[in-house]
Amino acid sequence: MSEPHQKFAFDTEFDAGGGIAFQAPRPKRSFTPEEVEAVSAGARAEGERAALASVAAQQARALAEIAAACAQAFPRLAQVAHDHRVGAAGLAMACGRAIADAALEKFPEAPVQAALEALARELESAPRLVVAASPELAERLQGALDQTARNVGFAGAIQVRADAAASPNAFTLDFGDGAAAFDPTAAAQRVADALGAALAAEGLHAEPLIPSDS
Repeated sequence: MSEPHQKFAFDTEFDAGGGIAFQAPRPKRSFTPEEVEAVSAGARAEGERAALASVAAQQARALAEIAAACAQAFPRLAQVAHDHRVGAAGLAMACGRAIADAALEKFPEAPVQAALEALARELESAPRLVVAASPELAERLQGALDQTARNVGFAGAIQVRADAAASPNAFTLDFGDGAAAFDPTAAAQRVADALGAALAAEGLHAEPLIPSDS
């Protein structure tokens, strides 16, 4: 089977006078060192641009993946931080309650004495002060209150009554024109309730555990 004839390409054309009207440029067979260096430099620059573009694309993808992972992790981290705050607050409350209980056990009359000192101005004109306390506390109060009353300038009579319904170390002061009361159990509960309400209101929007400027 014969192969198809290939058309002859007229690379050189002559005009009517026999002069060359057109001649196709012949491929260059050799290059100077300067030309070789220029081509090499261009190729290197193009390669560097391509490599940098690839690295930038990889960095962009990596950052997008990191951002997505952080977006998924932040809600959980916020919950963990909130649970940590709640736990720390509960531990602080338990420690404070233990210290307060130990102090009240050793110095049960101290809160009553402090109340008398704080109410000294209100008690100046009162003819009598009635103190109601739990039976265990009432036994230790009379002598301590007499001394405190003299220290604050209260000249009226002090009457201590045992109240079987009172909580341990709780007491009330009745001085005619006014009254005051203290119940360590109720006070601790109020503090716990206030702390719980504050933590609930704060929720997951609290300040970060590690400040951003640290």
